[in-house]
Amino acid sequence: MIRHRTVDVDGLPIHYREAGTPGNPVLLLLHGFPASSFMFRDLMPLLADRFHLVVPDYPGFGHSALPDGFDFTFEGLTDAVEAFTERLDLPSFGLYLQDFGGPVGFRLATRKPERVEFLVVQNANAYEEGLPDGFWATPRQVWADPSPANRTALREAAMNDQVLEWNYTHGTVDPSAISPDSWVLQKALLDRPGNRDAMLDLLVDYRSNPPLYPQWQAYLRAHRPPTLIVWGRNDEIFPASGARAYLRDLPDAELHLLDTGHFALEDHADVIAEHIRRFAAQPISSTR
Repeated sequence: MIRHRTVDVDGLPIHYREAGTPGNPVLLLLHGFPASSFMFRDLMPLLADRFHLVVPDYPGFGHSALPDGFDFTFEGLTDAVEAFTERLDLPSFGLYLQDFGGPVGFRLATRKPERVEFLVVQNANAYEEGLPDGFWATPRQVWADPSPANRTALREAAMNDQVLEWNYTHGTVDPSAISPDSWVLQKALLDRPGNRDAMLDLLVDYRSNPPLYPQWQAYLRAHRPPTLIVWGRNDEIFPASGARAYLRDLPDAELHLLDTGHFALEDHADVIAEHIRRFAAQPISSTR
């Protein structure tokens, strides 16, 4: 059973999904853009007997509040997630990272590496070769010049109805197998007053992530967290070159390229669950 809860975190109401038994290994699942904990709905029942699953919605995402005055940067999201884990008394956990969950998770891991038991990386980038010029041309233009005109162009490019659907269907073998519920929900949430502006602030702040890649890579080399990489190889946002790059710093990581796109859980949740179950059954060793 998946339970839906809300907890007050330093005055912020944070919604989260929870499944499994406390006392089992904790897996903290961090979602992407412009998604929410909803993206893990199919995976959670497949892992609930093995893990204590905790899946927060970031502030402004999913069913969490869109607070006035919140710092909609990746540092701000990380502060909120870190406080959330402390509020729930989660001293250590594995991290499932997808899309925006990568920058949030790696910031969290580099702050307190002793808390991270292992990583599951799914289309979450930490390398320059994982940011192709084609897809990232408009964001890079805004990063260099965040003028009102460029911000408006990025807002339209990232959050129009066609793109919301494309996020889920591109790279899939059978787009008709992908439920439209995800992008319909995302559109409804984005239409909340102020939500698109908050998301735009985060897209602009994404420029803060590439300069941190060397720090994140140094963390991987120094601490060598056991890492499973499951990646939609047809992803045009974060291509497979970004997945392979992890092996430079984590040569013992396990890599699986799946025949799908950016939101691989939409049609490969069962495959990813089996990889996680087998991976988690192995002895975990790392340098902390």
